[in-house]
Amino acid sequence: MKKILSITALVFISLNTYAEKPAKEASCAACHGALGAKPITPLYPKLNGQNQAYLEAALKAYKAGDRKGGMAGVMAAQSTGLSDADIKALAAYYAKQK
Repeated sequence: MKKILSITALVFISLNTYAEKPAKEASCAACHGALGAKPITPLYPKLNGQNQAYLEAALKAYKAGDRKGGMAGVMAAQSTGLSDADIKALAAYYAKQK
């Protein structure tokens, strides 16, 4: 019984950690890397494990043009096509990555 519980717990943790990729994740991965953990340049932040509310707020700010500096122009263009549901899904996905 203990063995079954242990296996069940491991499967749950694995599924929770590597949630299904949102449809729009590929454009994020192009710069932020697989699972948001390996940016193509040190100038780009890691997304994995970030706070979900922070990621949502950042994407919404880029989309609205409220965030300036750095790569804001690139992020504004990337976030323009995202719906609120897309933003929520992406933020939840990257927050769960370790």
